[in-house]
Amino acid sequence: MKIAFLGPEASFTQLAAIQLFPDHELVPQPNILDCFIAVEKGEVEKAVVPLENSIEGTVSMTLDYLYKTPGIRIQAEAVMPIAHHLMIHPDSDPGRIEKIYSHPQALAQSFHFLDKHFKDVQKQDFSSTAAAAKHVVENPERNLAAVANQFAANLYGLKIIHHNIQDFEQNHTRFIILSKDSGSYENEGLKILGEKSGLLITLPEDHAGGLHQVLSVFAWRKMNLSKIESRTLKTGLGNYFFYINVVGKWETALHLNALEELKALDAEVYFLGNYKEFNLES
Repeated sequence: MKIAFLGPEASFTQLAAIQLFPDHELVPQPNILDCFIAVEKGEVEKAVVPLENSIEGTVSMTLDYLYKTPGIRIQAEAVMPIAHHLMIHPDSDPGRIEKIYSHPQALAQSFHFLDKHFKDVQKQDFSSTAAAAKHVVENPERNLAAVANQFAANLYGLKIIHHNIQDFEQNHTRFIILSKDSGSYENEGLKILGEKSGLLITLPEDHAGGLHQVLSVFAWRKMNLSKIESRTLKTGLGNYFFYINVVGKWETALHLNALEELKALDAEVYFLGNYKEFNLES
């Protein structure tokens, strides 16, 4: 089975995909959109993409494409601790670093460390942490550094000069498995953290009490919501869709009745699936 992931090799998403699909072919994709397209076109059976980071928040691009590709569902979530390291080429001088490369989120998650120890060194956004590490190894004549993971350091033969430079110890990223198949994902080797359902809801129009009506559908049924987030529809100011997580197992009568009531309010509802959340190692 082919599994797409947000690449390149040695990205945090690959680390997650390796644990989720240890015996399958992993196919790197240059961006999140290409992961969705690969699943949509049947080029791969599933894809692994990031959804949320505990420091930087939701990956808005993932939410947008979940809304724009209604044939794709979520089969599972997986939470992985994130550790950032500062690495250089083995021949570089750690005291003469001229530029530090990484993905914008990795730079943001390590901001205070970099500002304290490398305040006058230019920081440069790169497409991914792994690509930043690859860029460093391809330019040995320059004193460059990258913020990336241990996997990238091993893959590209880089020297880690500072370990665990993330500003907060509790730095985790939530990944999701995308699929056109509505079946559940199971993995006996991974610890299950919980179970939830995902919904995308669009209100019929911007009117007073509209969101309250939607939330009331869940409230009076005592359905616990662990997340509610709005994203712009990009059709004008004030137009949004909502991403909602309902905690717990799928209870057919309760959930179906809730969906029917939402539709009776003229809300558009797309059910992303009921799925388990797993714990991964860094």
